[in-house]
Amino acid sequence: MPGTQTMIPRATPLTPRKKAILIGAAGGIGAQVARRLAQEGYVLGLLDRSENVLKTLCDEINQTYGETRAVFYLHDVTAYDRVPDLFRKIVADLGGLNLFVYVAGAIYFPSIDEFNFAEDYKMVEVNLLGAMAWMSEVAPVFQSMRGGQIVGVSSVAGDRGRIGNPGYNASKAGFTCYLESLRNRLTRHGVNVITIKPGQVKTNVFNLPNAPKPVLAVTPEQAADGIWNAIEKRKQVAYISGLWRWVMLAITHTPSLIFRRLNF
Repeated sequence: MPGTQTMIPRATPLTPRKKAILIGAAGGIGAQVARRLAQEGYVLGLLDRSENVLKTLCDEINQTYGETRAVFYLHDVTAYDRVPDLFRKIVADLGGLNLFVYVAGAIYFPSIDEFNFAEDYKMVEVNLLGAMAWMSEVAPVFQSMRGGQIVGVSSVAGDRGRIGNPGYNASKAGFTCYLESLRNRLTRHGVNVITIKPGQVKTNVFNLPNAPKPVLAVTPEQAADGIWNAIEKRKQVAYISGLWRWVMLAITHTPSLIFRRLNF
């Protein structure tokens, strides 16, 4: 719930505003996407588990623009049964919805000889099932509107089953496939679904145990710029950065006999 926050003023014909819900706003990428969307004129419903981070982010956005441009809602994406009611409340608070962005994600880096179902389960819950719970609410609304955009931040990790992190790869592969299926369903109804595939982004995940060294990593600001570019141009799939498109093209076309011998 947004608690005692000042609510967003209603739009009028003279002051139209686009509205967006962003899940995972407390993270490095999510916070930067929120800032960019506010800069582009959106009013925002921001969701995550950290009240302090969300409040600070909303205060920053609202002070920057001199008006209430963002409100926050505490939410754990694994609380699937709470999604329908919360979604309806946020849409009512915002006065509509034009854009839905799912940035929430979980990652665990196992050692090369480790198999950890508990951590794999958490990643699937957050990276895939949480997204499905929310998008199952958003999709029929946008379909009936015959408009709107759904953005899912997946990963290049879902493009092929590399040896380093089977659970994470599987969660992102499932999310990528789910987004493609939604796109194929909804595009005929005027709804655009975008799959964002970042490579490595310079966030605190690189401080986790067994984390790899950054390669071709971009900043959260660069990632947010790339995501906004994809939204603005109504792309279907966008790699962040563009170099990863060519890297993954090579990886996906490497014969299995060779690929299984690689150490990444």
